[in-house]
Amino acid sequence: MDLQKQAEPRVAELRASDADRDRIADILRDALAEGRLTADEHAERVEGVLNAKTVGELEVFIRDLPAAHQGRTAQAYGTAADRPASGAIPPEADENVVAVFSTAMRKGRWRAGRRLHAYSVFGSVEIDLSEAVFEYRQVMIKAVSVFGDIQIRVPENVSLRGTGGGVLGNFEVATLDAPEPDAPVVYVDGWAVLGNVEARPRRGKLVADILDRVQRRVDKGLRKHL
Repeated sequence: MDLQKQAEPRVAELRASDADRDRIADILRDALAEGRLTADEHAERVEGVLNAKTVGELEVFIRDLPAAHQGRTAQAYGTAADRPASGAIPPEADENVVAVFSTAMRKGRWRAGRRLHAYSVFGSVEIDLSEAVFEYRQVMIKAVSVFGDIQIRVPENVSLRGTGGGVLGNFEVATLDAPEPDAPVVYVDGWAVLGNVEARPRRGKLVADILDRVQRRVDKGLRKHL
């Protein structure tokens, strides 16, 4: 048992993702604005963040900053599957967002269904889930861009997965793991044909109802012992 535990990598030894680097860079930018770092110190640390390979190497650059001790930077890594569970998401879309030589967006406080289709043809589509209400744990976004642009933003406490590609275009999904195992998982699937599809977290935005569910689960557990 002890040998097995020793074989498991610690969080600090895990390879750093682009989302991890963005998180540290945001903390450094705030520290610069607050006067905790000089411009030279900020530039030196940002350069180190870009070259860091592991989570542990990244945390070195913020260990003397208050944000490193507020519980937000020590993330647990979830086990969200790369694809949604079979039958969990219907093939029909709950909503379509289409932009043809135009602009279309879905943002603010809105209810996210299980499946959303976004199509951009010589247009621009923005899907912002940072303030959305997640009624389902798994959400699928099918994004197809032809000579267009599709931007997808999610809260930083959900998991984000992507499957797709580009044909003379850019299809980029920043893989994200939620610290809460019950957090929603957003799957982005699609193609960019001479266009752009990009999905990433919006820093500082959290799904409030996740915190509510966690508190209810804790309260329920406490009641069992009363």
